[in-house]
Amino acid sequence: NVPEDQSDKLLLASWGLPKGVLEKYHSLGVVQMFDWQAECLMLGHVLEGKNLIYSAPTSAGKTLVAELLILKRVLETRKKALLILPFVSVAKEKKCYLQ
Repeated sequence: NVPEDQSDKLLLASWGLPKGVLEKYHSLGVVQMFDWQAECLMLGHVLEGKNLIYSAPTSAGKTLVAELLILKRVLETRKKALLILPFVSVAKEKKCYLQ
């Protein structure tokens, strides 16, 4: 669980994402994360590029964690990222979503 004094970490706006990115997430109804998603982002040095392996059921929100990690790294380092998705339909959806 996210400590009570860090409950603001549940809000997407707390992760230093640009206004345009936040607006896109908000337009899709995504304003905050689940506790476990914020926990993943706060583990060790994950935000600094260290590895993260996590498991959750289908439709639990795993992709949001990956997206936030990728977006932060790309925006902070100005380097490219490779996102591999399991299905063509998901890849097409994310392509439109991330543009």
